[in-house]
Amino acid sequence: MTDLLIRTEGREGRLTLNRPKALNALTHEQCLQTEAALLKWRDDPSVDLVILDATGDRAFCSGGDIAQVAAAGREGNFAMGRDFWRDEYRMNLLLATYPKPIVSFMHGFVMGGGVGYGCHVSHRIVGESTQMAMPECGIGLIPDVGGTWLLGQTPGQMGLYLALTAARMGPGDALDAGFADHFIPEAEWDAVKSRLCATGDPNVLPSHKAPEATLSANAALIDTLFSGPDLAAILTAVEGHDSPLAASALKAMRRNSPLSMACTMAMLRPAPASLNDALIQEFRWTWRAMDQGDFLEGVRAQIIDKDRNPKWQHASPADVTAHDVAAMLAPLGDDDLSLT
Repeated sequence: MTDLLIRTEGREGRLTLNRPKALNALTHEQCLQTEAALLKWRDDPSVDLVILDATGDRAFCSGGDIAQVAAAGREGNFAMGRDFWRDEYRMNLLLATYPKPIVSFMHGFVMGGGVGYGCHVSHRIVGESTQMAMPECGIGLIPDVGGTWLLGQTPGQMGLYLALTAARMGPGDALDAGFADHFIPEAEWDAVKSRLCATGDPNVLPSHKAPEATLSANAALIDTLFSGPDLAAILTAVEGHDSPLAASALKAMRRNSPLSMACTMAMLRPAPASLNDALIQEFRWTWRAMDQGDFLEGVRAQIIDKDRNPKWQHASPADVTAHDVAAMLAPLGDDDLSLT
């Protein structure tokens, strides 16, 4: 079975993630194939736009396929993960800067690497099943694939809240947070894709009223709880508030890697000035994720042994120092990410 279906239909190029049993988790090879197809179609006059979608009912893309990366890392091979992230981030920037319209149809789970695949393009479609999140702090990573750029553009403290709690956004929330552009009922998707194929014109996308944005309804509370100057102050605010949102946030933050949360907060305050800057900074962190971060332990606890009991480097956020954060984000010299 081909993991990425690549073809042209009518006026469109079409890329379909095709690993439904793996919730369309994104592989290194799929990133390279996506880049190659986009570069081929960029100067092809018969292709007016590109569609990104996925097979299966449950997920557009549940994230990057990190099991193999982690397995290599446990054996001391850090190059596999670094190569994957380097090529993935280059693909993320290409999706964002592509000179032709790209329309992503994001159903079901859209998480981590799936956000990077579908949320940097020019026309981002969500449906009633969409559940979007950046859950990386729970496995000892940081919101990468340009996630810090997207999170940094959200109103108020919403981006920090989403990053530190892995809260899921339904379609209305994804629209309000700037992770999507259009809500279209999924029953219409096939017909809409057919019109795009026939016309090559994204202006044929229909207009529908967006569903209720449940997180946005709590925006004032989120701003209050997550406006503190540091992680300790935010935790104190969350611990002291009696609400379902605070209780859920506290549970997630107590479960997450303290180092990942502290670094994520530093990466969002101030927010990156551009997607390019975000990817460079994220790569510095992921370069060090396996030998200096909590990534291997997070994957062990959440994905391999599934004991949900990670032994993080730091017992609590209070134990993470400014030096620890700076060390994870320091320039890499010749190994820094090149996006030219």
